[in-house]
Amino acid sequence: MATPLGWSQGGSGSVCLAFDQLRDVIESQEELIHQLRNVMVLQDENFVSKEEFQEIEKKLGEEKAAHAKTKALLAKEEEKLQFALGEVEVLSKQLEKEKLAFEKALSSIKNRVLQESSKKDQLISKCNEIESHIIKQEDILNGKENEIKELQQVISQQKQIFRNHVSDFRIQKQQESYMAQVLDQKHKRASGTRRARSRQCPREK
Repeated sequence: MATPLGWSQGGSGSVCLAFDQLRDVIESQEELIHQLRNVMVLQDENFVSKEEFQEIEKKLGEEKAAHAKTKALLAKEEEKLQFALGEVEVLSKQLEKEKLAFEKALSSIKNRVLQESSKKDQLISKCNEIESHIIKQEDILNGKENEIKELQQVISQQKQIFRNHVSDFRIQKQQESYMAQVLDQKHKRASGTRRARSRQCPREK
């Protein structure tokens, strides 16, 4: 902000100090004028010379001029002070307005952060829940895989047992077939021998 004419960078504190100093000067000048008037009254009573009177009158005029100049300067400083106070009031209102806007924005950001944090916590909780479910499913799948492996081993053993049974059954069948063939051949031989004997018996008669 631009500094007003005759207004120092010190702010309202410097103006107030200058204002008080000017008041002190004016009071001192008024006291001096009052003393000079008393001197003039005493001199009138005691009769003074014309030269002394003119000198006193001259001093009184100078003091009055200085007093008027000081009052004018004080009026200017009072005007500056009022202007500065007005600026301070405007700036204070603007600062309060900006402060409220900042607090509102900060509150909104905090609420948003809390909402995002809540969403994040919910997502983390959901992810943990899904991860736990996946681990349980993996455990179940591993159990199933182990069961399948055990079943495959049982099936493999059963197949081997079945193959052994089939092989034993075939061997048995082959043995039974062989025995049947042997018995059949023996039977045929025995039958042929009986026929030959029966043929020889009539010739002998």
